[in-house]
Amino acid sequence: MARPEPGAGGSPRDLRAELGDLRTRLVEAEGYLGLEQLRARRADLELEVARPDLWDDAEHAKTVTSEFGRVSDDIAVLEDLESRLSDAEVLHQLMVEEGEQSLAGEVAAAVDDVARRVGDLELRSLFTGEYDDGDAIAELHAGAGGTDAQDWCEMLLRMYLRWAERRGFQVEMDEVTAGQEAGLLSATIIVKGRFAYGLLAAERGVHRLVRMSPFDSQHRRQTSFASVDVTPFVEDVSDEVAIDDKDLRVDTYRSSGAGGQHVNKTDSAVRITHLPTGIVVSCQNERSQHQNRARAMQILAAKLAERQRAERRAELDSLSGPQSEVSWGSQIRSYVLAPYQQVKDLRTLYETGNVDAVLDGDIDPFIEAELRRQRGAVART
Repeated sequence: MARPEPGAGGSPRDLRAELGDLRTRLVEAEGYLGLEQLRARRADLELEVARPDLWDDAEHAKTVTSEFGRVSDDIAVLEDLESRLSDAEVLHQLMVEEGEQSLAGEVAAAVDDVARRVGDLELRSLFTGEYDDGDAIAELHAGAGGTDAQDWCEMLLRMYLRWAERRGFQVEMDEVTAGQEAGLLSATIIVKGRFAYGLLAAERGVHRLVRMSPFDSQHRRQTSFASVDVTPFVEDVSDEVAIDDKDLRVDTYRSSGAGGQHVNKTDSAVRITHLPTGIVVSCQNERSQHQNRARAMQILAAKLAERQRAERRAELDSLSGPQSEVSWGSQIRSYVLAPYQQVKDLRTLYETGNVDAVLDGDIDPFIEAELRRQRGAVART
């Protein structure tokens, strides 16, 4: 009989138990994600998509085809996991029955792969918001800390760009304002991909960096801050907000981004100020002033729509009394580079000593921990 594959620290792995646990988790996921309902819905949508007059109403057609794509993707993920887990179970059974110890490493690798994929699948159950599966606008602003804060803002931007790349998301750079000496005063990006908003919303807040300042002649320790704001990006929110041109101040200017591969400099950057609310949006990445203005208006509409939603949420929250949740704009995470190495989320207390990996975009564990915290808080109310 094959011996258990050694695990981390030299202790034997009970692969049979791990496979059993994964089977239970997958069955539960098929339940709460509604696999049978998804299959029934896909059958209905297939009939809709096949209708010859579908595109007579382009807006309806877009809605139907988008939903068909999402439903088909969810089913494909579940069915792929079922296939992978079944293959791992068969391989394990062969290893045990034939005494093929040489297969132990292959079985362990298959178990680890399925476990990672099941974990990603379970994360989907945490997305319950209306806009969670859509695109996101992320705005970064340097805070207190002078040049170090501006450098920190640029470091955060790189972190999110690397994170998006890891996840296969597309990123559009809409505005970048360079710092006076180094780094960035601000940046606005649009992250496009399934669940981009649901994931990035967990990053909303103030991020603190502690390090030995490279901009201090005496190389003293410096604390600096940068904020991250995240808004759902919806192509058309005309049914939610109406914008009066009389409420807008439109300025044009030459873009002055930080340069590099992520910024296309133009002579037609646009800044729009919504006078009643004071919201300011900028866009400099499109080819013409007209395109920059159109994109800036999309972002402004999205921010106004989110503002209205936030006001409605605040009104409902006021009816239920004071909340213990972390308030908007408060510090959510500390990144310490000196005198020790640690990144710690102050909401979930999740931490790691691998600061370089985090700054290189490995932030999914922090995001997942916060999503689970939020889900737990909702369940307790």
